[in-house]
Amino acid sequence: MTQTGSDPDQYLSGRVALITGASRGIGRAIAVQLARRGATLACVATSAERAQETVAECTALGARAQAYGVDVGKTEAVIGLVAQVQQELGGLDLLVNNAGITRDGLLLRMSEQDFDSVIETNLKGTWNFVRAASRALMKSHGRIVNISSVVGLTGNAGQVNYAASKAGLVGLARSIARELASRNITANVVAPGFVATDMASAVSDERRQQILAQVPAGRYGEVDEIAAAVTFLASDAAGYISGAILPVDGGLGMGH
Repeated sequence: MTQTGSDPDQYLSGRVALITGASRGIGRAIAVQLARRGATLACVATSAERAQETVAECTALGARAQAYGVDVGKTEAVIGLVAQVQQELGGLDLLVNNAGITRDGLLLRMSEQDFDSVIETNLKGTWNFVRAASRALMKSHGRIVNISSVVGLTGNAGQVNYAASKAGLVGLARSIARELASRNITANVVAPGFVATDMASAVSDERRQQILAQVPAGRYGEVDEIAAAVTFLASDAAGYISGAILPVDGGLGMGH
């Protein structure tokens, strides 16, 4: 991944980035910040229609962007989509695995379906994309960024499925970092804390105050703060960083 273009703010010009879970929240913010830096975007959601607003925001910034729809847990469908992206957008330089769901519940009450669906989307979905994209990323000396969570490092009552899936993303990235380092691929993890998103808005006011009491920074994170970490890891400045966990959590996960 070598820098192209003369505008220093456009340091991702000429690079193609694929972002899963790009329709809203953190994924949408990542796509928009990458667009600001000149990247070409493949915005992936469960349906192409759901990613259209993100595409519109990116193209308004002058970036080339296209919407794609897929069930990330379906291996063959992901393989086809990654091939389509390469053909239509001219390659692949950056893969951001952000797609994720929650199905919260206490361990003794959690159904097998609630466990399996979270693992399939959050963990297997990431594996599907990494596996499908790895050859293209070898050619481009590309970057992989997995969006994990502070919960994947600390655990959380009522989220054994989500925490396990997010912890798995760390082991996945670090194994990839070891396997593909000789092919000039870096693989890193961004671990957000509690962020102001649609997913977080479902939390009760009482629980929200309990959470904020645990955060040294005393506030929720913003989606743009997560996106800034991803944009840095995609840059030339991060070329010697691989297998790292970058917490963006206001200090919540310290010591883990």
